[in-house]
Amino acid sequence: MTRSTPHLLEERALDPRSTGEHVLDNPVWSALSGPHAHFAVTVTGAVPGPGSSPGPRAARYPSDVASFAALADPADPRSWAELAALAGPGAVTGVSGVFSVPEGWETVWSVPGVQLVDTSLRAEADPEAVRLGPADVPEMLALVELARPGPFLDRTVELGTYLGIRREGRLVAMAGERLRPPGWTEISAVCTHPEHRGGGLATRLVRAVAAGIRGRGDVPFLHTAAANTDAIRLYESLGFTLRRRPSFMAVRVPEGEVS
Repeated sequence: MTRSTPHLLEERALDPRSTGEHVLDNPVWSALSGPHAHFAVTVTGAVPGPGSSPGPRAARYPSDVASFAALADPADPRSWAELAALAGPGAVTGVSGVFSVPEGWETVWSVPGVQLVDTSLRAEADPEAVRLGPADVPEMLALVELARPGPFLDRTVELGTYLGIRREGRLVAMAGERLRPPGWTEISAVCTHPEHRGGGLATRLVRAVAAGIRGRGDVPFLHTAAANTDAIRLYESLGFTLRRRPSFMAVRVPEGEVS
């Protein structure tokens, strides 16, 4: 089954500094103020909601779930003040949906990325794919250490469905769900053991994870580094289309009071 979503690929969406209201423009905030609100850590303990007011203006995932924080409105100084209070003076935190930081903040690192959305992916279950859970986390962490697909922590598996393929009892490939903005689910942690690459396992798992996402009415999307041209070519060949060019950024909170 394929799906076409050309209406999502408006020209504005390809502008990295676009300030539109689409949930994928600020996907971490959209997830933490939506389907993942139960994970949200905020200054007040209140659950964030859509928009910048009322309610929290900054939120993050628990540190053992994901290393992401987000702002309701990156143009609002109050959002940055809440992020500073949430992280603490001098702390380094990942932040989503921003391209520049206020005076006094330091950009520790920034990596150009791409955001791709499903426009014609053939999603299908895989008979060899098995559901992975908390008991599989040690093996998942070991595979991530070898394959380096990106951040994966002790409780990341709680974010959604993760599938794996085993050979002779050993986990050799996996993929799963991470961010969940309303109506969308990110495919993440796509990786294959170096000894088993070239056999199409990653493709099969992407299709299988996408089948589950489609099954509940969401649309798959994903992120990768702009320099990862091999992965981008693979995803485009599967039916993903470039939507946006975000930056993956870590920032340092000022040592003094932020207002």
